[in-house]
Amino acid sequence: MKTIAALVSLLCVAFPAMSVAEPEPSPVVVELFTSQGCASCPPADALMHKLSQRDDVLALAFHVDYWDYIGWEDIFADPAYTARQKAYAQAMGRRMVHTPQMIVMGHEDVEGADAMALADAIARHRTEPSPVSLSMTATPSEVAISLRPVSGATPGPAVVDLIRFSPLKRVAISRGELAGRTFDYANIVEDWTRIAEWDGSEQLNFTLPVPEGQSVAILVQKRENGPILAAARLR
Repeated sequence: MKTIAALVSLLCVAFPAMSVAEPEPSPVVVELFTSQGCASCPPADALMHKLSQRDDVLALAFHVDYWDYIGWEDIFADPAYTARQKAYAQAMGRRMVHTPQMIVMGHEDVEGADAMALADAIARHRTEPSPVSLSMTATPSEVAISLRPVSGATPGPAVVDLIRFSPLKRVAISRGELAGRTFDYANIVEDWTRIAEWDGSEQLNFTLPVPEGQSVAILVQKRENGPILAAARLR
């Protein structure tokens, strides 16, 4: 996970509520842990293309680095993403991590590219009410973000993460288990920054600069890699 001081310095916690548009329903967040060095990952990577087209799903591909030793270093991999997957495993009482793996809303996992199991998980989470109202509005120069607890809900301590991702990139792989093949990867996470910690009791408003050439998502998640409470994206 990366920290950007310039972003953190823009944070304004719990100042009087500013006017924002009514938030859209929070999408179901699906995190894929994958690698360009993993021979069993292409079906899951292909499934990400379909998920990336859905408005009710926020699909994010976190490329891990523990397959790099085979001979091909994943150009999107980051040790922080491996650490995130391991933290999920610990939270779920698992001893090992594997690829491909999909984590739905931070607390339900789907192994491999099991499209039916994933569809069932997404359908279940679509009907669950969110304890957090999250809105995201943009101008040409900045993104305004506002979150507040839903009336009667007690979200509890949470973290707010900024995710920057690229919708599509093509990679020709020349070594390792997938040598000689070319793949188009969807919704590749290229930057993950923690921008706030929130106690869940008051409205939180802040602004961030608009990034160039990337899409942006905000995740509000229970601390210690708990369930994702709300999400929003700016394409």
